[in-house]
Amino acid sequence: MTGSGEFQPLWPRALRPGDLVVIASLSGPLPAVYEPHIRQTVTVLERMGFRVRRAPLLEPERSHWWSAATPAEIAAEFNGLLRDPEVRAVIASDGGQTAFGYLDLIDMAAIRADPKPILGYSDVSLLHLALYARTGLVGFHADMAVPGFGGHWQTASAARRAELESLYFRLLTGAGAIGALPAGPAWECWRAGRTEGRLVGGVINRIALVQATRFAVPPERFDGAVLFWEEMGGHSSHVWSYLQVMRHAGILDRISGMVVGIPREIAGLESPGASPTLAEIVLDVLGDRDIPVLGNVEIGHAGPNLPMPVGIRVALDARQRTLSLLEPAVRAHPATGPAD
Repeated sequence: MTGSGEFQPLWPRALRPGDLVVIASLSGPLPAVYEPHIRQTVTVLERMGFRVRRAPLLEPERSHWWSAATPAEIAAEFNGLLRDPEVRAVIASDGGQTAFGYLDLIDMAAIRADPKPILGYSDVSLLHLALYARTGLVGFHADMAVPGFGGHWQTASAARRAELESLYFRLLTGAGAIGALPAGPAWECWRAGRTEGRLVGGVINRIALVQATRFAVPPERFDGAVLFWEEMGGHSSHVWSYLQVMRHAGILDRISGMVVGIPREIAGLESPGASPTLAEIVLDVLGDRDIPVLGNVEIGHAGPNLPMPVGIRVALDARQRTLSLLEPAVRAHPATGPAD
């Protein structure tokens, strides 16, 4: 699956201690009750050695309908961060329902000129998919401020927090590949096998929906890819339907493996007998496609998140329950030399 003409992603520039990271409202509003999550996120990032700033739209209770602001306002602020050479990474404050409203307003040229890590999941996974489709940008399907760094991380054990902090720091700053992600006790082999390929994925409904737009991931980007997805809310039948959409779109015929996140608040899954399990749903839609499937991985709403950098090569061994990042998610900037 590898050749001289293989697609090459656009890697963000590696961060260095002292670099500026901005927390921004890329979708939903910030309820006042979650303000402590923002403060905790600042603490976590500063402990990693970064400077942290809040973008102006990140104000408690500021909102427009279900969004932090209008799509045009969010896009304007986001583009300003993309164009600002001092800003070295953008972390979403939360998910929501807004990114579809400004995909056509994003300054793609600014991303190509100065690629930066963009972190977030939920609605933010739509940004990762669209930007990967248009520019090749490696996007970080990873924790954000609410409830990630500021919530889920704070309820984890001290050892787990230290493990995650080291993992994220290496991911954002290191020139070397991470290797095996720390496996959790919930990981399950749903279909055995081993493969290598580029990570592509996000929230399953966003994967299905973006493919109906002009920001769709080109079909060939799924050739040999390891598809990862997770979901929150809705019904188990919705998950089955989204997988069927990807089957009809030909995605399931192109991928070489699948990683499924821990489901959260999906109606039906808690009622054995009334609904199939998530593994049964996945295997039903896959049919006789003999690809490895690893389930119940900590990616997405169940949190704390293991980072899934869209576009980098990974090795998946479902039987052994291992997932390894085979290449760095960032690259050193030519003007600065090797990353630390």
